Amino acid sequence: TMADERLIVALDVASMDALKATVARLGDSVNFYKVGMELFYAAGEQTVMYLKEQNKNVFLDLKLHDIPNTVAHGVSSLTRLGVNLITLHGQGGKVMMEAAVQAAHETAARLGVKRPKLLAVTVLTSFDDENWQAIGGQLPIADQVIRLAKLAKEAGMDGVVASPLEAKLIR
Repeated sequence: TMADERLIVALDVASMDALKATVARLGDSVNFYKVGMELFYAAGEQTVMYLKEQNKNVFLDLKLHDIPNTVAHGVSSLTRLGVNLITLHGQGGKVMMEAAVQAAHETAARLGVKRPKLLAVTVLTSFDDENWQAIGGQLPIADQVIRLAKLAKEAGMDGVVASPLEAKLIR
């Protein structure tokens, strides 16, 4: 059976052995895997190398969020690995996102690799109204999500990560 490209399986595991076991078990039915903080921080870039050797697509969900220069350098390093998708925090702002987009384009062109798509995380789904207000959130969460989605688009990002509730509004 052909793998459905819309299906991305999260490798929420803490070791290379667990990654390999999952990929082996799912075989050709899955072509796209998400590597998050737990696995990437535990096993590093070998996670990406292994998945690429297995001809899998890689979604690196590290939610980069720092000053523009630092995020740009981070995106350059990750672009070098040949990943397909990288997440950044939209709350890092337009200048940060623009720096990331530029870094992805320039690094991919320089190395002759495919540019990763960059996705902005709007507001984490763990936020409820009370926690949102505690960090100074003035707008309703849904309005902030829309605002960040617009900024991401203006910055040249490829898309956003948002809850299903907000996806309709963003579209």
